[in-house]
Parts: sequence; structure tokens; C-alpha cells
Amino acid sequence: MQSIIVIVHIVVAVAIIGLVLLQQGKGADAGASFGSGASQTVFGASGTGNFLTRATTIAATIFFITSLSLAIFARENAGRSSTAGLPVVNEELLQQTAPASSDVPQPEPASQQPAAGGDVPAVPPAN
Repeated sequence: MQSIIVIVHIVVAVAIIGLVLLQQGKGADAGASFGSGASQTVFGASGTGNFLTRATTIAATIFFITSLSLAIFARENAGRSSTAGLPVVNEELLQQTAPASSDVPQPEPASQQPAAGGDVPAVPPAN
């Protein structure tokens, strides 16, 4: 069911893009006053606005409904954890530790660290 809604959602999204690109802007009516506006339309002088507006409204409503239903599916599946498609991890490899003779230097214990002095200035005593 979810995959059908995703397919409908994508098809409607592409349809909305196409319908919006087909519509004329508000400034496009200036050409119609010189006699060229009505001759270039498929649905007649007033039919394109009504048809494209209605089709865009219907497509936007369907897009909204599919978006809402996909959000509901996502909320229901959020609590479930799935391991499908994940690699199988060997538990024994996770429990092994790094060898003691690694190349990473280990910090010195606190008793062997040099005392204050050297390159770092001492903190003045509090009065």
C-alpha cells in the first residue's frame, strides 16, 4: 500500500510541475489585446485558465493527501527497528581488544608527569 502511495505521489508531483509551467502569468494577457492571445490556445480564450486552474487544484489536493498518508506511515514505522539489509557482525570480533603493543602512544600516569614549571608559567598564589 505504501509503495502505491509513493508512486501516486511522484506522478502527481511531476503533474503539478507540468501544470504550473503550462499556466500563463498575469502579464501574459497584454499580448491578447493585440489579437494574438486567443489564436494560440488549445482550449479557447477562456478555457485554458479554468482547465489548468482546476487541474492544478485537484493535483495539489491529491499531493497533499498522499503527503499526509506517507507521514502517517512514517510515524507508524518509526518505532520499529529493522535489520534487513544490514551486514551481519561477528560478535567475537567486537569483543576482542587492541593488542597492548600498539603504535598509539599511551599517556603517562599522573605520578610520572613533570611538575609545574618548565615552559608553563606558574599560577600566582591567592591572597
